[in-house]
Order: sequence, then structure tokens, then C-alpha cells
Amino acid sequence: MKKKRAKEIYSLGELQSWREVTRGIDPPIRLGVFGDPVAHSLSPQMQNAALKHHKIDMQYAAFQISPNELDDALKLVRELDFAGLNLTVPHKIAALAHVHDVDSAARKTGAVNVVANRSGKLLGFNTDGLGFSRALREEFAVDLRDLRVLLLGAGGAARAIAMQCALENCERLVIANRTGDKAKQLADRLSEFFSGPKVLGPVPRLQAIPWEEAAFRFQIANIDLIVNATPLGLNRTDPPPLAAHLLAPHLFVYDTVYARSQRPFVAAALAAGARAANGLSMLLHQGVLAFQLWCEREAPVAAMRAALS
Repeated sequence: MKKKRAKEIYSLGELQSWREVTRGIDPPIRLGVFGDPVAHSLSPQMQNAALKHHKIDMQYAAFQISPNELDDALKLVRELDFAGLNLTVPHKIAALAHVHDVDSAARKTGAVNVVANRSGKLLGFNTDGLGFSRALREEFAVDLRDLRVLLLGAGGAARAIAMQCALENCERLVIANRTGDKAKQLADRLSEFFSGPKVLGPVPRLQAIPWEEAAFRFQIANIDLIVNATPLGLNRTDPPPLAAHLLAPHLFVYDTVYARSQRPFVAAALAAGARAANGLSMLLHQGVLAFQLWCEREAPVAAMRAALS
């Protein structure tokens, strides 16, 4: 049989006819990422480099899966004996209800970004928090425990980052989200971790604030690190998550949105004299952890990093 090349992106309809659709593709596709959108994802390049490095007989592909398709798609992954998946926007929180069990990180954050199919059971994991912490150390040589953090967002990635801030006992955490109730709910979820005093002065250690310029302006002097964990920036027409004139030289700015080319929010931060980085390093480090969960061997970090450059 003539070999076929794998497509860049597959749909739920193709997953429903998977054996026919992928006949002739070798090695078989048994890993992937579900997202909506998903065309921007660099996970296939990174994970396929890791699989090739270890001569593992499978491929990784991207799947355009909408929220109302997630349940059917996950059932098919189990039935088709996929080894596992990554989940990206907007599926990380919703997936919690569709897996058989979760690890402590996913349980604490209330979000899943990695699924492993083990003996027909879908197990959910969260590698975003630890991946973010390692990325921060790589980019800025700083630890969360020393930082006052302004976190923009309250979705799946934001939940993992917020929990990592709590677990590493950061100096201060301020959460803002365009839907204010979600920021407050996330802060309430973390309140037990911030009960003790750590910072001097009148500002609270844990706070949810409105998504308003005045509220941001009031906070900036008492913040060291700004993290954009919203999808703002995925599309070049998106407004910035934070106005450029609020950025200052004393800040570290980390944008979880990633691209090989520089995005406007990171460019604005650098122009303001701040140290800034996009989400490629977080993608790498959460992906390293995911690979090890699926394949149960050491991830080839250098090969994965090279695939992203």
C-alpha cells in the first residue's frame, strides 16, 4: 500500500472515520492536540521531534474540535487506542468532566491539559503549572516565591499558573479577568494558601480586581510579574490584554500566547524597558512533562527545543 502523509489538522468527522482516513499513514497517529482554534499550535512539530528522536512508532497531529464536539472526540480517542492528547483553548476546564480520573495537579487546578489513555481509561493531568514555573526560571532566572504577580485570565492555563503561584508561596497574587466573577472564584479557591503574612504594607496577598485600566494602574507599583493567560494575542487583531502605557521597566512580562514571531504585547513590554517573553518556553516545558507521561521515558529536551526555533 502506498504510504500517505499525515494532514496538518483533522476534524471530528475524520476522527469518526479514522481507520479509513488514516489508512496508509505510517507511523500511525496516536497522539494529538484538541483545540478551537488549533492551527497556531506548534505542539505537533515539537512532539514529533521527540517521537522521532526516540524512534517511537507513532505520530502526533492537531485536531480542530469545538466545545460541543469534545465529548464525542474523547470517546473516540479511547476507542481508537490513542496513547494520549494535549488539550488547549477552550477545552482544559471542560475536559475534567470527561476523563475517568485526574492527578493531584489537575484536581487542584480544576483543569486538564494532558490526557493519557491507559488500559482504556482516560487519565487527566495538568503540566501547565510546573511548565510555567520552569519557563519563568529559564527566561528570567527568578522563582515565583520571590514575586508579586498580576495574573490576567481565569481559564484553564490561568488556573494552573495561579495554583503554581500558591504552591510556591509567591509574595502576592492579583487576578483580573474580563468576566469578573471568574477572577473572584479563582481567588476564593486559593484563599487557604495565602492566609499567612508575607508582604509588608497594606496590600492584600491575594486579590481579585476588575478588568479596568484604573484598577491595573493602581496595582502596577506593587507588582513584579505580569502574566497574560488569556487568549488575547492569538489573533493579530486582538486588543492588548494591558495598555502599553501601564508597562514599566521594573516588570517581568510573560505572555502565554506563543508564536515564532514577536506578538504586540511582548513588543510593547520590551519597548517599555521591561523584560518579556512569550509562551514558547512554557509550551516546551509542559510538553516535556506530557511526553514523559505518554511515553514513560526521558524527553529529548534539546530536540524539542530545536523544533520550536
